[in-house]
Amino acid sequence: MDEDILKQLTAREQAGLHLLQAQYGNLIRYVVRGILKDDRDVEECVNGIYLRVWDKIGQYDPEKGKLSTWLTAVARNAALNQRQVRDVETEPLESSAAATPSAEEEVLRRERAQRLRSAVLALPLKERMLCYRKYYYFQSTAQIAAELGMTERAVEGRLYRLRQRLRRELGGELL
Repeated sequence: MDEDILKQLTAREQAGLHLLQAQYGNLIRYVVRGILKDDRDVEECVNGIYLRVWDKIGQYDPEKGKLSTWLTAVARNAALNQRQVRDVETEPLESSAAATPSAEEEVLRRERAQRLRSAVLALPLKERMLCYRKYYYFQSTAQIAAELGMTERAVEGRLYRLRQRLRRELGGELL
């Protein structure tokens, strides 16, 4: 199915968009809805994602991962960008004039991010997925609990222990 979608999108055939929507529409909405709560924002973002995929399909590299993984990243980034734009629109002018980090601060930030990424990848699969759901896809504790058949309190407890474990492993500097 992915080959058909890719072939048609690359050939600029609209049928490729219809296949994409049929195959991955629910996944895209699922990711976006975890970040954007307003239904109008979700619809606007999802439509923007389809346009972005149409324009950027040439950037997808099957050797780097599955189409669903690439679409998930595109959807997440689009939703975060839209949320940031909405937040900036409602933010007072004085608070939006934040100082840009120095080159040294940027290097340190990237190093810390890489250490955190490595520590998360070293976690057992269940803990890693819980971490991704909460901190990458921004799912609510209630949503995670409902989808995993757990109580919210159990999810919160696991996340707390997970944060404590990562804090110990990373020397307490990141979380």
